[in-house]
Order: sequence, then structure tokens, then C-alpha cells
Amino acid sequence: MTVATLDGVPARGPAQAPAAAEPKVNWTFLILGFAGMVIGQFMAILDIQIVASSLPQIQSGVGASADQISWIQTAYLIPEVVMIPLSGYLSRLWGTQKVFLMSCAGFVIMSVAVGLSSSVEVMIVFRAIQGFVGGAMIPTVFAVAFTAFPASKRVTASVFIGLIVTLAPTIGPTLGGHLTEALSWHWLFFINVPFGLLSFFLVWRYADFDKGDPGLSKGFDWWGLALMATFLMSLQFVLEEGSKNDWFADDLILLLATVAAITGPAFVWRSLVYWNPVVELRAFNNRNFLVGIVMTFTVGAALFGGSFLLPLFLSRVRDYSPAEVGTTLVVSGLAMFATAPIAGRLVRILDLRILMFGGFVMASWGMWDAHAVTTEWGFWEFAGVQALRGSGIMLAMLAAQQVTMSTMPPHMVKNASGLVNLFRNVGGAFGLAFLNTSLTTNTAIHMGELTSRISISDTRMQEMLAGISARMSGSIDPDGAAMKAMYGILNRQATTLAFGDAFAMLAIGCAFAACVTLLAQPVKPGTTAPPADVH
Repeated sequence: MTVATLDGVPARGPAQAPAAAEPKVNWTFLILGFAGMVIGQFMAILDIQIVASSLPQIQSGVGASADQISWIQTAYLIPEVVMIPLSGYLSRLWGTQKVFLMSCAGFVIMSVAVGLSSSVEVMIVFRAIQGFVGGAMIPTVFAVAFTAFPASKRVTASVFIGLIVTLAPTIGPTLGGHLTEALSWHWLFFINVPFGLLSFFLVWRYADFDKGDPGLSKGFDWWGLALMATFLMSLQFVLEEGSKNDWFADDLILLLATVAAITGPAFVWRSLVYWNPVVELRAFNNRNFLVGIVMTFTVGAALFGGSFLLPLFLSRVRDYSPAEVGTTLVVSGLAMFATAPIAGRLVRILDLRILMFGGFVMASWGMWDAHAVTTEWGFWEFAGVQALRGSGIMLAMLAAQQVTMSTMPPHMVKNASGLVNLFRNVGGAFGLAFLNTSLTTNTAIHMGELTSRISISDTRMQEMLAGISARMSGSIDPDGAAMKAMYGILNRQATTLAFGDAFAMLAIGCAFAACVTLLAQPVKPGTTAPPADVH
């Protein structure tokens, strides 16, 4: 007896089990739903940095002090780090679509509220709520890429996520500066409304990817949530404000650092012993996940650190306007765009450890070239630095995503995605705190070294001061003005040397990460986590 095939042609031999095939996918719904989520993710990440170049305008608009205005950014980041890991639990409880829709709706409403704020106190409150509710849009997209897409298309989805994660903080200050100049600072937040509504509609209409498990609400770990929130918010505050307040010399920083040191281990213990933890930390038992988390942490430091140092140098040393800074930084974005499709292909054919290693080496090379920065560096001098850094980070991030998730059990993907995004953000916070402290400390050190080599009795110094004084003969005190100008020249040089040190530190960090990549277990090219059960 023969076995008929589907087209009616008899098959020879005994019947055999068919090879496992990928499940049928409604590509229209999947692509449109995923696109809606990507738009929301982009907004949530963009809003971290979009206010960076417009803080003076916001300060004058709401009558804030210099100390208060920095909280426009800090208030967004601190609650956000709590929602990012919590979103994994909420997605498993209610389903990805419901969590995203609530997050997107709250984000849009709070964006309008922040833009309409008339006082800095009200703005900080609304900004904190905006960061908290919007935080869920970031990791849920990452989880969908590894659960809703067939295995053959997950790398492509990851490429889009990598572009969003890297480009959003890079173009944030530039876009914010242009919006403020063209319209007003209010539009830094109003711009979220049309894109938020588009994201909400697409996700509501097309993104019904999975169902929640209401049974997870039984025995919700309120103690674990309280410990996690206290730990993460305290840690984020210390990292954000520590460098501004001389670290542990400030009583509040010391208190919160102590709180974080106590609640952190307590949260880990609670998560390991409780039967229904808010965050499943057993994912760290997976070797590749652990190595991938280290990579993600370093990518966060390199990504946010580079996006912090370059515009700060251009504005502080070269006196560039926001538009000029944006023109200079465009190379980084172009490099990421150009590298993304290449990286997507390489992930399918090369050992992922090689890609991670190569990516971090490229980023390290670019950052190390910048350690020789001078006061005359501009667009062309930074072009090579940005090209190497942008391409390297894109390669390293995409490969790290695959390594981190490739051996994750399906039921842990959502939880793991929250941890991945959390460590990238915390890595960025650590990087910024370290670089801020480094700039302040090393500027003072270099200033001391420069002034110690100069004697007021030196003939060349006296001639230089005399020349500057002659140019300022129209001022009330030409000699005093000449001394002030000389101090400015020395301080500019000391600041430039400190930036060189900071670039070198980032280079060393990326080089260290390149070595850590070798600890990962071999992963077959194109391998990703299997699809989760979404019944």
C-alpha cells in the first residue's frame, strides 16, 4: 500500500513523520503590530535624551533653578528602571498587548501633562509618571521579537530593535534642539501625541500576540516588588546625582547608597526563595545569559557614554550650537544604519562570539583614537571615531541579543527581556556617573599640572600676558582681563585632556568586554530561542 502525498503523487516506502515546520503566521498582523510596538519603544527611549539640549529653555519657561532642572531627566529615569523588569511579570499576567496599550496610553497622557506644566514641581511629578508607565514599552518589544516571530525572522526583528535602541538616544538631543528652536520646548513632549496614537492603534488592531495567565496574580510578591523598587530607585538616584553632589560627602547620597546596599541583596534573596517572584533571577544560571548580560551592560555604557561625551565636548570646548552638534553626530547614526543589514546577515553565518568580539574591538578602537582629541577637533576628526563606534556597537549589540536569548527556555523569554533592558539602562547610568566624575576630577588634575609648569616670571608668559592685555586695553582692568583670559585658555586645555582620558576609559571598557565574549558557549549561527507557548 502506498501513501499519497498532498499533490496526489504516490510516495514510495513507508510513511515518515514530517519535518518540524514553522507555524503559519499572519504576516500583515505581525508586521503592523510589531511596527506599532517599535514606534512606542522609540518614543520611550527617545524621551530619555530629547530634553538634554533644551534644558535652559525649559528652565526659563517654568522658572526652575539650576538644581531643579536636572530633575527633568532624573525624574524620568528613576521610575523607569522599576517598570522595565516589572513589565515581564505584567506581560505574563495580562498579556503583552494589554500591558503595551496601558503603557502607551499613559505615556501619551503624561506627555501632554508635562508639556502643559506651568511649574517645575508639577513637571517633575508628571515626568516621573511618564517614565514609569512608558518603561513597559521598551522590553515588551524585545520579548515579541523572540516569541511571535518564526525562528528564521527573529534576527531581522532584532536588527530593527537594535537600530531603535542605538539611534534613539543618539539623535535625541539633536531632535530636541531643533524642535525647541523651530517651535518651543513644549513640543519636546507634544511630539509624542501623534506617534503615540499611531502606536496605540496599530497595537490595538494587530498585536494580539499572546494571552495572559491570570493565575499569576495569586500570591503576588508585594515584598519583592517593594524591595526591588527601593533598590533600583536608590541606585539610580545615586548614579544620577552622585557626581553632582561629591558622592558620599553628601548625606542623602550616602543614605541612599546604604539603602541600595541593603535592599539589593534582600531583593535577590526574596526572588530566589519565593515561589512566585516578580523577577525570575534563575535566568542567571544560564551561562550565555550571564555573559550576554555583561555584554549588554557594557553596550549600555558605551552607547550612552559616547552619546554623552561627544555632544558635551562639542558644546563645552568648541561652543557648537545644537544644530552643529547634530550635524557632527549624524555620522554615528549613518554608521549604525549602514551596519544593521550587514550585521543581520553576519549573525546568520558567523559564530556570535566572533561578532561580539569584533564589535567591541571596533568600538574600543574608535574610542581610543579619540583619546588624542585636541581643542581643534570637529566634524572630520570625529567622523572616523563615530563610524567605528557606531558600527561596533551595532555588531556587538545584535550579537549579544542573540547570545543572551538563544538558550533561554520559552517561558523565561519575557522575564529575560526585562532583565536585558534593565542592565543596558543601568550600564548607561554607571557609565555616565563614572564619566561625569572622571571629567570633573581629571580636569582639576590637568589644570593643576598645567599651572604648575607655568611661572609668572617666565619671559614668554609675560610677553603673552602683555599681548593679551594690549588687546583688552579698552576694558576697565586690562591686566585682570588678561589673567582671566589666560585662565580660560588653560581651563579649555585641561578640559580637553580630561575628555581624552574619558574616551580612553570607554576604550578600555570595550576592550575588556571583548575579552569576556570569549567566555560564552558556542552558539550555532542563526540560533534563537524557540517560540513560546502563547495559548
